Amino acid sequence: MSDKPHIQAVAFDLDGLMFNTEHVFFLSGDALLQRRGKEMTEEILKGMMGRRALEGFAHLSSHLHEPEDPHELWVESQEIFHSLLHQHLKPMHGLFELLDYLDELEIPKCVATSSPRPYLEMLLKEFDLAHRFPITLTAEDVTHGKPHPEIYLTAAERLKVDPKQMLVLEDSEAGTKSGAASGAYVVSIPHEYSDYGDFSAANLVANTLADPVLLALFTDGHA
Repeated sequence: MSDKPHIQAVAFDLDGLMFNTEHVFFLSGDALLQRRGKEMTEEILKGMMGRRALEGFAHLSSHLHEPEDPHELWVESQEIFHSLLHQHLKPMHGLFELLDYLDELEIPKCVATSSPRPYLEMLLKEFDLAHRFPITLTAEDVTHGKPHPEIYLTAAERLKVDPKQMLVLEDSEAGTKSGAASGAYVVSIPHEYSDYGDFSAANLVANTLADPVLLALFTDGHA
């Protein structure tokens, strides 16, 4: 779309958008699969990206020689993930600068993630960001996971804005479709683990959170 949005609020995805956790997830998922004589592929990763944990691991299980319980796979993956997290975890480029800019403009924001709440709280605490996101939505807060629009419709309701006046920032195909289906203005920022996806539902595709095309939305579209 060419029309500039009138942005009144911003909803951030978490994994791969705010932090490089998709990289850590790839490493842990690959290690999990290698224990079973397989390796992470684009097809497996695409089916897991942006979805709630048990949905993602049900997809992974379907690619094993013998399907396993998704919850048990998730538990094992979490053990590997947390063993790697401290060594590899980083904020995505431009995150803190964008948050500062939104604070200057007094634009409210939230996090809307498919991940569990304890995990979200751990990441926000790690970078002292909990106080900057008084509104957070996680897998526990919705009945339907992404690409269903429920989480972003709920985000708009919590932020007290019309979805059409909310900017959604996403990195995955499932999340992009979720935001678009809610009626929000969606900017997708794919990375090396999601750039194979279909982002045709996005209003814009940016390179990073510091991309001028993203920042221009606030200077031109915010009253």
